[in-house]
Amino acid sequence: MNAIEIRNLSKSFRGMYAVNGLKMRVPVGAIYGFIGENGSGKSTTEKLICGHLVPDGGEILLFGKPYTDAGVRAKIGALIENAGCFPSSSVYANLKMQALNLGLENPDEEIARVLKIVRMEDSANIKFKSCSLGMKQRIGIAMALLGEPALLILDEPINGLDTDGMRIMREILVDITKTYGCTVLISSHILGELEKIATHYGIIRQGRMVQELTAKEMESRARVFTSLKTADMQGAKAVLREKFPSVREEDGYLRVYDVDETENIVAHLLDNGHTVSEVKKNKIGLEEYYIELMSKKENEDYGKHAHVNV
Repeated sequence: MNAIEIRNLSKSFRGMYAVNGLKMRVPVGAIYGFIGENGSGKSTTEKLICGHLVPDGGEILLFGKPYTDAGVRAKIGALIENAGCFPSSSVYANLKMQALNLGLENPDEEIARVLKIVRMEDSANIKFKSCSLGMKQRIGIAMALLGEPALLILDEPINGLDTDGMRIMREILVDITKTYGCTVLISSHILGELEKIATHYGIIRQGRMVQELTAKEMESRARVFTSLKTADMQGAKAVLREKFPSVREEDGYLRVYDVDETENIVAHLLDNGHTVSEVKKNKIGLEEYYIELMSKKENEDYGKHAHVNV
């Protein structure tokens, strides 16, 4: 079953499509990384799912029911843009107001529960304005978790956080899915962090879904490369390009792509007078996979437009 299923969803503003025929599936229990450049339609899609915007066309199903269904709407928690808290009120007071607004039967118990989830049990009496950015993001997630939602929608929750803040956020999101069975839809530009927790990905461009895949599928499709260093990097690069089709210099290393046998690369360099001082085999990560996919898509679109112009 899918927590979210979107069919041909469209939304325009002043004649310009922010979301254009979007198709999307988020399985129950997934941490779904929603990826795309600024203006690609991520935030608009999330606002449509939450009911903050009305679509021009298409269908949004949540747990198999229309997103407008009152029962299913009660299963959604969201943090989009910011937590919307009162700066001079305490963390507890802000959560209490939200709990009462939701009509929760045992607000104090529920507040204690969500504060524990976000690692802020000892911060209930701190004023919101005195909290760090990471704490404010966690408070926003705590507010979204009130009422035990089955689906959590998060828009850029890790942007701007320091290393420790991102680590804590990762732990919280994994805990939410594994311990509480909550499905998480999360957008982020920090793909290296997203790669550490996401089970599924959706890559959006110009309001359309370019690709959906699982983390395992992404790993299997990612290009293999061998990284190496020599005393004469430029000379070694020229030698490697004589035999291997894809060689690049990145981050102080020569990268040789799509070659299974590292020994062949090293042997070829040795035969041509280049000693390898360091060598390792790896795969490209999510960020590079995304960049390569977008570059390929741009080239395809350029080719279509060029053909039309001719």
